[in-house]
Amino acid sequence: MGISKLTREEEIAVMKELEQFDTPTITNVVATYPANELCLGLYNPQEIDWYTDNRLRCMYPELGPRCGYAVTAVYGMPDSAFNELEFKDILVEIKEAEGPVILLLKENFTEKMKNRNALIGGNMMTAFKQLGVVGVIGDAPARDADEMRPMKVQCLFPGTVAGHGTLSIQAVNVPVSICGMDVAPMEIIHMDENGAVKFPRKYLKEVLERAKKMRDFDEEKQKAMRTMTDPEKLAAAMKGLYR
Repeated sequence: MGISKLTREEEIAVMKELEQFDTPTITNVVATYPANELCLGLYNPQEIDWYTDNRLRCMYPELGPRCGYAVTAVYGMPDSAFNELEFKDILVEIKEAEGPVILLLKENFTEKMKNRNALIGGNMMTAFKQLGVVGVIGDAPARDADEMRPMKVQCLFPGTVAGHGTLSIQAVNVPVSICGMDVAPMEIIHMDENGAVKFPRKYLKEVLERAKKMRDFDEEKQKAMRTMTDPEKLAAAMKGLYR
């Protein structure tokens, strides 16, 4: 497959265009159907953690898809032996991404504490949005849902809670695993109400081109299926996707 190098401006334009597609279409192109000629087959779809699982829910489905560069941060309990990182360090990494950012927040707490600690609220989201964050994904709850809604930043979290305890930053821009998806900094993230998927940024243009073809393929297939009532013909139309 040919991989075209893009300028940063071209990458940003492609990501904006990818927001016209839902995330399932992007997963189909990235790895879901490796036998399909339109699928890049970048990962073994069953064995590699390349998209999120059903622990996440979309807080603002009406906002639609978002696409951007991955920036990551890991939170945990305060540690007197390590207090080198500050909130500012996350902001600097977002700024240095120089484009739309999907911020991934990982929380290293016990399961009980993880279910009770809101990782983000209105104040943090205001700062993140100012520096280019268009989406946030976290494996712990959020809060201030109504306060964040007008900011139009898409959010995927396991749920919401009203409060949180003391948090500290353990790492910034390191590989993380969040709800079934392994992500490295500056990979491309596409997210919507179905969840999120990641892929290497060098495939941006190829993913867009194949997404257009995949959308046309699905539309034509479904259009034809809407004229059928014979089980054998319907099964034949699905051949290659399902047994």
